[in-house]
Amino acid sequence: MNELADPKQRGPKKTRKWVLIADKVSDRVITVGGILVIGAVLGMMVFLVWEVLPLFKKGTIESQTFFKPSADPNPTLAAAIDDYDTIAVSIDNDGKLAVWHPTTGTPLQGRAFDFNGKKLSSFATTLDNVHFAFGFSDGTVRFGRIWFKNDIIANDDVPKDLKKLDEFSRTDGNAVFTKISAGQSRKVSLQTELEEEIKVSEDGKPISHLDYDLSTVGERPKKVVATLDADGNATVSISETKMNLFTQTTSVKTDKIVLPSLPQGTEITNVLTNERGDQAFFIDKKGKILRYNIQDSDKPFLAETVQIGKEITASTFLMGDTSLVIGGSDGSVSIYFVLQRDVSGSRDGMTLVKAREFSPHTSAVTRIAVSQRGKTFATCDARGEIWLRHGTSMKTILKVPPRTGDVLWEALTLAPRMNGLLAVASDGVAGFWQLDAAHPEVSLHTLFGKVWYEGYPEPSYTWQSSGATDAFEPKLSLVPLIFGTLKATLYSLLFAIPIALLGAIYTSEFLPSNVRGKVKPVMEIMASIPSVVLGFVAALVLAPIVENWIAAVLLSFLVLPMMLVLAAFLWQLAPTWIAVRLDGLPKFGVMFLVVGLGLYVTYLMGPVMENLFFDGSFKLWLNGSGSPVPILFVLCLPFTSVFISWSFSRFFGFRFSGYMRTLVEYKAALLDLFRWLGIAFLSAALAYTAALILTALGADPRPGLLGTYVQRNTLIIGFAMGFTVIPIIYTLAEDALNAVPDHLRSASFGCGATPWQTALWIILPTALSGVFSAIMIGMGRAVGETMIVVMAAGNTPLIDMNIFSGLRALSANIAVELPEAPKDGTLYRVLFLTALVLFAMTSVINTAAELVRLRFRKRAMSL
Repeated sequence: MNELADPKQRGPKKTRKWVLIADKVSDRVITVGGILVIGAVLGMMVFLVWEVLPLFKKGTIESQTFFKPSADPNPTLAAAIDDYDTIAVSIDNDGKLAVWHPTTGTPLQGRAFDFNGKKLSSFATTLDNVHFAFGFSDGTVRFGRIWFKNDIIANDDVPKDLKKLDEFSRTDGNAVFTKISAGQSRKVSLQTELEEEIKVSEDGKPISHLDYDLSTVGERPKKVVATLDADGNATVSISETKMNLFTQTTSVKTDKIVLPSLPQGTEITNVLTNERGDQAFFIDKKGKILRYNIQDSDKPFLAETVQIGKEITASTFLMGDTSLVIGGSDGSVSIYFVLQRDVSGSRDGMTLVKAREFSPHTSAVTRIAVSQRGKTFATCDARGEIWLRHGTSMKTILKVPPRTGDVLWEALTLAPRMNGLLAVASDGVAGFWQLDAAHPEVSLHTLFGKVWYEGYPEPSYTWQSSGATDAFEPKLSLVPLIFGTLKATLYSLLFAIPIALLGAIYTSEFLPSNVRGKVKPVMEIMASIPSVVLGFVAALVLAPIVENWIAAVLLSFLVLPMMLVLAAFLWQLAPTWIAVRLDGLPKFGVMFLVVGLGLYVTYLMGPVMENLFFDGSFKLWLNGSGSPVPILFVLCLPFTSVFISWSFSRFFGFRFSGYMRTLVEYKAALLDLFRWLGIAFLSAALAYTAALILTALGADPRPGLLGTYVQRNTLIIGFAMGFTVIPIIYTLAEDALNAVPDHLRSASFGCGATPWQTALWIILPTALSGVFSAIMIGMGRAVGETMIVVMAAGNTPLIDMNIFSGLRALSANIAVELPEAPKDGTLYRVLFLTALVLFAMTSVINTAAELVRLRFRKRAMSL
């Protein structure tokens, strides 16, 4: 017989050497792995910040050069430069063109427009500064243009003995040849064209002011010319070119619109029109803007007179002919929009509204140059200082200091690619500045604040990254995307948290262990379903079904819980031996039967409810048709239920409980059922009464909470995304509940608590830190979800709480926009900023969740 050894006689326990080695290796691997994970996260953040920083970089002047390309003392009317900054040209009031290489100042062969000895009295140019309109003292107008011809030629075809300009460029005195690759060069040359004259002033009066706009969009190019002669006669001529598709011949149709006489005492300094030819603006020296409506060419009229309150010294339109830039004698710079508003003093329901006020110059604004890309423009003052600004972000991108001496800049233009600035002074000196202003349209205000965009009635949060025309302005507010992310997360969690937590509590505290072992793996398998599959099913299967049966779907949110609670009360009526015998899987099966019965009831009642409460169409009701009683009833029902339940407990609860203890089990269960039915009926009746009263008082929450029904909406997102979040929250919460020590359960049962009371007041508070972590992990999963939102949300960047409208989330926006974003462009970097915002949101949520979890855990440790 073996006897147990005395513990005092036992030798020290020795751990095997390989166990110690494995322990040390595991410790090092876990430590290194944790450090690498932290390093990867920090590296990702650094990369995102690195890609985003250029958005907020200020503009810089890379280089500047000053040359005097021409000795002609005539005043300069305009200047232009080609796309590659290789040829610069200026035109004077005799029609002579001075041509030179902008970075070296090397003169090139000049040109000249032949005016046949006529004296120029006015001049206008289009936005690109290559199409001109010349007004003459005899009342005629001629159109001319210059263009830069670009040819790609082989290096072997480049002429020999060319004059060197810089490292890559050569010239023959006429064209500039630039080597662009090992086998190719680009040839840039200047071309000119002057059209025949057009009689504008029938009396032969000099054209004192002139504006010229050219539209080449579409199949019918259009010229719009506004003129004012010396006698104050104003006209707008619209010429439209049409092509016969069969004969390939073109014809020009010209409409001449004679405007009503200008008010007495006006002293016009500038005339402006737009490419649509429906508005004409006459700028008065005394600070007034006269706006003429010429939409009806037979009946033009003075629509309104706007008093600016200061002398206007410079004015022009930004690209798109919607934003009117006004420069004042006091150095002020502001932008005006024409908006649809019924105000006094306006005859056409439109009015000129001041939208933005910029930082002022220290002296009068003399010149305004407009970019051919976006809403960037440059302003020059009487001191010769040039400011580069952006019309939407209101950023002052950079400032060019004035030259020494009392010399004014007579011509000012921005390079087509926004990488240069060209100016010609009154002494003939030309200045060229190479610029770096990559992202002028981006600022913290445009990203996170309300911005007043062209054509919008008021400032708004708007995301619209692309449009159909060159004049389109990207709108890059991140607020709709952040809102869409939070909205999708909120509605998905509202759907997922109750189901997941109640399922976890039921599985942990009420299901037998053998049933739990089958249910939990099935729930965990749900998490393995790819989100792209869920998004596909939600968009193509679930969304049409919900749209067709929306009334039944909404009714199910009320009927299914009520059916389950009713089934629970009815279960109490069953004899104890039957309830015990059917416990486990049979009871679980009964629950599914009740859910199926509830779905069938909603299927039958859905059309009836839609006809009874929503005037036959739920979608029309959402848009304001019918009575708001249903939505008010739903909003009041939770409050009335709490009030009725509290009132019953406060005034009758003690006596009711005492009376139930005197009854047999069957009668007590029946009385409890009637109590619940009575509370439910009184709550519904009180909620309906409150809804009727609020309706009579004029309350209607539909415009703020609801709206137009869209098939791919937030409700669908809540279903699909909730399907992915439920397994995560359920699994983690169930593990946390099972981790609660059994002695707490035993103590609770020993004190006479029911299983439900034990779960609610003992188990759940103890496991609250784990349950909260489960919810926050599920929330993080919902915030970062991409494919479901891309496929089933409609991708409409809206800001509203309407559950029946779509949304666009941060992650979905990256997936949709990034393939089309030019590398290192503004949209590209804004999308990286979107990723950084999403990264920051999840970091803040997880950090806050960890702090709260630690607090709950510390409190639970004392139990």
